[in-house]
Amino acid sequence: MKHYLLICIGWLSIILGVIGIFLPILPTTPFILFAAWCFANSSERFHQWLLANKHFGPMIAAWESGQGISRKLRTRALLLMWFSLCFSMLIIRQWWAVLLLSTIGLLASIYLFRQTTYD
Repeated sequence: MKHYLLICIGWLSIILGVIGIFLPILPTTPFILFAAWCFANSSERFHQWLLANKHFGPMIAAWESGQGISRKLRTRALLLMWFSLCFSMLIIRQWWAVLLLSTIGLLASIYLFRQTTYD
């Protein structure tokens, strides 16, 4: 049962990650890395397929080997995240939403800056 549940969650993460490429509110990288973890613990075939992907494979391989994420990817993630958060704050215009989104953005930024990076 756990095997099939992890495969389903992995594919759902892949779908959300791909949607995140086109929708800046959804982050791509965490969903893809989570899918890789799900597949590594459930299906070697899907995990190898994901590692062989020309777009996601290098990022996953670097993460799994302990290299972390590239500076370019981290910078892009931070810029897109803050752009979408600020855009959302301007649309909502409620103090509680601004506070919530700012807190989420700050915590996510701290997390990204603490990650190991490579050039």
